[in-house]
Amino acid sequence: MIKDTLTPDYIIESSWEVCNKVGGIYTVLSTRANTLQQEFKDKLIFVGPDFRAGKENPLFIESDHLYLDWRDHTRDQDGLKVRVGRWNIPGEPVVFLVDFTPFFEQKDEIYTEAWNHYQVDSLHAYGDYDEVSMFSYAAAKVVESFYRYNLSEEDKVIYQAHEWMTGLGALYLQTYVPEIATIFTTHATTIGRSIAGNNKPLYDYLFAYNGDQMAQELNVQSKHSIEKQSAHFVDCFTTVSDITNNECKELLDKEADVVLMNGFEDDFVPKSRSFTLKRKRARTALLTVANKLLGTAWGDDTLIVGTSGRYEFKNKGIDVFLESLNRLTRDKNLEKNVLAFISVPGWVCNPREDLQHRLKSKEDYKTALEIPFITHWLHNMSHDQVLDMLKYLGMSNDKNQRVKVIFVPCYLDGKDGIFNMNYYDLVLGHDLTVYPSYYEPWGYTPLESVAFQVPTITVDLAGFGLWVKNLKGNTRGSIEEGVEVIHRSDYNYSEVADQIKDTISAFSGMPDKEIKEIRKRAAAVAEQALWKHFIEYYYKAYDIALRRAEKRISQS
Repeated sequence: MIKDTLTPDYIIESSWEVCNKVGGIYTVLSTRANTLQQEFKDKLIFVGPDFRAGKENPLFIESDHLYLDWRDHTRDQDGLKVRVGRWNIPGEPVVFLVDFTPFFEQKDEIYTEAWNHYQVDSLHAYGDYDEVSMFSYAAAKVVESFYRYNLSEEDKVIYQAHEWMTGLGALYLQTYVPEIATIFTTHATTIGRSIAGNNKPLYDYLFAYNGDQMAQELNVQSKHSIEKQSAHFVDCFTTVSDITNNECKELLDKEADVVLMNGFEDDFVPKSRSFTLKRKRARTALLTVANKLLGTAWGDDTLIVGTSGRYEFKNKGIDVFLESLNRLTRDKNLEKNVLAFISVPGWVCNPREDLQHRLKSKEDYKTALEIPFITHWLHNMSHDQVLDMLKYLGMSNDKNQRVKVIFVPCYLDGKDGIFNMNYYDLVLGHDLTVYPSYYEPWGYTPLESVAFQVPTITVDLAGFGLWVKNLKGNTRGSIEEGVEVIHRSDYNYSEVADQIKDTISAFSGMPDKEIKEIRKRAAAVAEQALWKHFIEYYYKAYDIALRRAEKRISQS
């Protein structure tokens, strides 16, 4: 903890991903909770959407006694529907799940008020804007009720709102509960993601883009507006990496007050003998599925590489990874067979029955199944980007090819019907992972990879890659250090593909003793990203927010 800083008595965090496993923000909050809870105990509270009202949510443990008097009060006096309990993650922090549906009737008045106070433009809203905004507003009303009933002006309270989805609530509290200090965190700018997703060059022209103009061009005015106004009006504005902070400066016209890098906890990483057994089990599973699908008999000397994450074909670098694998098929220096897994959830239909049949059989198959690239059927087999690119590249998984690609288009939750293992139980079976993202504010997947002692290739357009590049002692930025950081720009796609190809090829010829050392170095990089190292930046943000809130109140 930083000396002489103001620290809160209560921390309340709001996110659409509380008790709702969607993406990276869930990982940020759920892994960090335990570290903060050691300091704040049950004065750390998360607020999320109660979108499963009346249905079981395995991530939520409802409580019969927590804040019972207040619950009755807020229901009877404030007309708010809140379920109180604990989040089913390490530490089991307190959670308020809010029913936001009653506020849809008032949305026009709510949006008008946001315009009048902060010039938030909701006129061009569409898609999920209304739903998340009503959650954001309802969450703020719940926090207001909680503060007025349970706390006093002597209590120093932080309200941290994550992503544009919770900005409306942060601004509401700024107006109606000024005693609460507000922090707004953008994990990725709406405009940055939209520019990248629409195949426009983001980085070389970042200085020339006007955020408001681009929002209009890309039809994301309302999301951009709430994000920008929240960044400008809260007590402390934060983001997750230096690379995203550059976007904030240029596209939101606001530099972050603090960069809150995304750490993680390693309590899910198996230790010593358990690790060895789990790695062996994972490799057996990966090779078994591959051999049954392909009609091969590849053994443990196979080099298993992979990528994973959300199905954003360009932004996550899936395209350049496939290109590098295609070039690897012609690499004369390749010393091992390479089995590449692309584990990204697509529009999955069901597990392949023909593959399931083979997996149940003890027979060794000599012929490949039809379409030997995929473990589960898709609803859109003829319009899938991974399958389309494999076809375009002419990659056939032919018996004579030393590089074979398998697309796993489902969530690896232990119930997928083919592997029936969790993602974390499979990733440690890889020898190498590749994450050459074009747009990646942080990048948990390469960080998780090195936590499991799997060396990884990433790029300096990812927040994590940039952080690794700037680590003391990481002079080479090469795979020998455990993490290779490749320079990526708007226009060097081909060079990136070649560098990935060269690294995989070189890795295939490394002796076991050297690989063992590289795996140790990979784990050492992960250790430096534990929350116990990164949490100090949160205390800095709390201090800034509390001081500005004090000043704001004294001047009002």
